[in-house]
Amino acid sequence: MTSELVVDVQPKEVSIALLEDKSLVELQSEGRNISFSVGNMYLGRIKKLMPGLNACFVDVGYEKDAFLHYLDLGPQFNSLEKFVKQTLSDKKKLNSISKATLLPDLDKDGTVSNTLKVGQEVVVQIVKEPISTKGPRLTSEISFAGRYLVLIPFNDKVSVSQKIKSSEERARLKQLLMSIKPKNFGVIVRTVAEGKRVAELDGELRVLIKHWEDAMVKVQKATKYPTLIYEETSRAVGLLRDLFNPSFENIHVNDEAVYNEIKDYVTLIAPDRANIVKLYKGQLPIYDNFGITKQIKSSFGKTISYKSGAYLIIEHTEALHVVDVNSGNRTKNANGQEGNALEVNLGAADELARQLRLRDMGGIIVVDFIDMNEAENRQKLYERMCANMQKDRARHNILPLSKFGLMQITRQRVRPAMDVNTTETCPTCFGKGTIKSSILFTDTLESKIDYLVNKLKVKKFSLHVHPYVAAYINQGLVSLKRKWQMKYGFGIKVIPSQKLAFLQYVFYDTHGEEIDMKEETIPPPIRKV
Repeated sequence: MTSELVVDVQPKEVSIALLEDKSLVELQSEGRNISFSVGNMYLGRIKKLMPGLNACFVDVGYEKDAFLHYLDLGPQFNSLEKFVKQTLSDKKKLNSISKATLLPDLDKDGTVSNTLKVGQEVVVQIVKEPISTKGPRLTSEISFAGRYLVLIPFNDKVSVSQKIKSSEERARLKQLLMSIKPKNFGVIVRTVAEGKRVAELDGELRVLIKHWEDAMVKVQKATKYPTLIYEETSRAVGLLRDLFNPSFENIHVNDEAVYNEIKDYVTLIAPDRANIVKLYKGQLPIYDNFGITKQIKSSFGKTISYKSGAYLIIEHTEALHVVDVNSGNRTKNANGQEGNALEVNLGAADELARQLRLRDMGGIIVVDFIDMNEAENRQKLYERMCANMQKDRARHNILPLSKFGLMQITRQRVRPAMDVNTTETCPTCFGKGTIKSSILFTDTLESKIDYLVNKLKVKKFSLHVHPYVAAYINQGLVSLKRKWQMKYGFGIKVIPSQKLAFLQYVFYDTHGEEIDMKEETIPPPIRKV
């Protein structure tokens, strides 16, 4: 299996697509102005105590206060709180964590009222982004994640990933980290650290310790609350950190700044693989060039077709996600109804595992498969689903088929489920149902170009239109595009874009910023005689 990462950087958002064997399996999108992300750390202030929930609400700068439960304070909260108070009081000298004396662990049966008070400053980390009407979920058991290691201040233990099966390797890694880590720092060794040399692990450990020291410097200099003291890496680099493996063939980026950021990170963690990061300079939108736009259009929405006419229906509710499997217009299987049901269900298991990752669906998922009479076939389906979900990084649990033919899946929800609207509002009539003659569409475009060039004095720009319209504009030796260029200058580029509707158009300047030339035409009023 080969993997490719395609990063589409737009003025308002960054979108990242992960392809496995050219098939889209993960899609993440984030606004460039959004400051909240899982892993960010804040020096926040307690806003309200909730003794009934044994929790509190913390102001971290979001419109809804973040939620912090007593059990999420972490065993080392007393040590962290003491260290933060010392750091805030001493503005000249930064205390060393290695010289600090660890206090006893927090009582598991304690109460938030006896531990915290309103107005108190606390260091917290976001573990779950705001979803729906809820604010972020916080923890005070802070950690710094790297590719090979996770650093946990005020914890003196070394833990090794359970996925590393070799007892000799587990013992080697544990002994190695115990010898190089500073006092009062705990370390979790991740699966990808298996077989790594001392220099690689020591280098990353130093980077993570530097993150902690930089965060404490920001705490020391804090003059207002809340204050962001540590910002998680960008979405592109964060995804790379968790996913990067030798099967990555290419990482394509269409923005030079993000390209340099990713290139530097790959050079740091895998110097011999730095050449897989490539800057995309094509005229076509990057998602169109790699066939991603078409996959997005066909993979989201209520009905998802897969092989041989079968399809899934996916419904989202407040409490859970419901998936129905339908055989559609399939031809009859030679093995009869049972064989046909098994084939459709196995295909559905493959597509569903992809959909869960693609949409980042979390919580409870209930799947209504086609009924099968034989226990052996039901077991085959369960095993196929489990095998498909092994590639999923989110924590999940799958139950065998119930007697009603339902499969229940729980999947970790950290971010809101990805929901892409695949329906298109008519850009010409604005949903009113009547448009002017489509043959005059190119005349409208020419009038917009004339206004841009002669009135606004914009000489260089690109016009993005539907591929069918672009083909019409570019056809022939004396094409419309050539006529426009002869009349208005050769700074005009016509780019086909698959994400646009049939009579939709967008103008962009040379910096990639949209030039708003859209207008809703208002018909003249009807006069009564």
